[in-house]
Amino acid sequence: MSQVELNNLAFASDAGKLFGFFSGIAALYLPLWLVLLIGSALGLVGYGLQYLFITHQISSLSYAHIFLLTVLAGNSICWINTVCYVVIIQNFPSDRQVSVGLTTSYQGLSAKIYTVLVDALFFSPDKRAKSYLLLNSMLPLLVCVMAAPFVRDFDVGTSRNMEVGFMFMFFVTTATGIYAVISSLGSLPSWLPPLGNAICILVLLLAPLVIPMAEKIREVLLNGEIMKVSVEKNAGDNQVERIESGIEEVDDDHRRGNDQEKVFDIQTSLYSSIHGSNGRSFLLASNSTNISLYISTAIIGVCTGAITSISVSTTTELFGTKNFSVNHNIVVANIPIGSFIFGYSAALNYRREDDGDGTCMGLQCYRNTFII
Repeated sequence: MSQVELNNLAFASDAGKLFGFFSGIAALYLPLWLVLLIGSALGLVGYGLQYLFITHQISSLSYAHIFLLTVLAGNSICWINTVCYVVIIQNFPSDRQVSVGLTTSYQGLSAKIYTVLVDALFFSPDKRAKSYLLLNSMLPLLVCVMAAPFVRDFDVGTSRNMEVGFMFMFFVTTATGIYAVISSLGSLPSWLPPLGNAICILVLLLAPLVIPMAEKIREVLLNGEIMKVSVEKNAGDNQVERIESGIEEVDDDHRRGNDQEKVFDIQTSLYSSIHGSNGRSFLLASNSTNISLYISTAIIGVCTGAITSISVSTTTELFGTKNFSVNHNIVVANIPIGSFIFGYSAALNYRREDDGDGTCMGLQCYRNTFII
């Protein structure tokens, strides 16, 4: 397989986003839990058939079949992401920027989770290579089936009540990211086996469940206190409470309205700084030292995450939340264009720098692509 054909397969995964608007339309007319399950089922078919092919369970797949299955698998991501973003916007209308940012921070962990599971469960080099497709097909389906019953609107309260929860989530995501980076660099102690590493990642991933558990306990205690107080208070006191609560809500709404007027200007400046950071990361990538590789990869990752979260917030600010599922998938349809142009350019530059047998080793293989 040539480098061009290999890059075409990489493009195929992004090409699935060209059909992401189907998931957006489905989210408007179907229950979100059903949209989530459809997305996981598409991934099961796309990655699962490829796994059966490389394990010689089926033997009739051509390059075109693999390309189309990769497109299908890439499209499945749109269905799952659409449900996640819609749930966030519906349940956190006044804090959706923060919520989207926290959610986006977990998107980059998929590859790390797969790597940790492969290290812990598969030891044969041949099985390790095939196990990634198996996990890609089965793990999202399992997680979606478990999450489907909880995909609905919840009464999450006011921003003031959620402040502590957001702070806790910020520390959890930061700790998870730091641990993922350190373990990826091979800086973990030698006494920690791969299974222990997998358990540590699992604990960090389950840590956000502390928030709903604590909230449930708080509600139980609060309900008991309210019942006790309600017996002692008269109707006049209750009326005063309702009036004060209404004044606070109006004041909160007024502050949120002022804050939202600043969102677009902030996002515009962020776009400029992000693209400037991307340019510096490419210059770092042109250096052959390992430290430059680590720094440039980190900068590219930060910029990609920022652009992803900002694009969601910008879509809701400019076009509203009513048809967000369709609008956002139209916005992300530009990704395959860049993937194809720069992917094909990288393949041509690679082939130009090869040593005659179709292979190329070293920084010079991709230097021109980074510069472009």
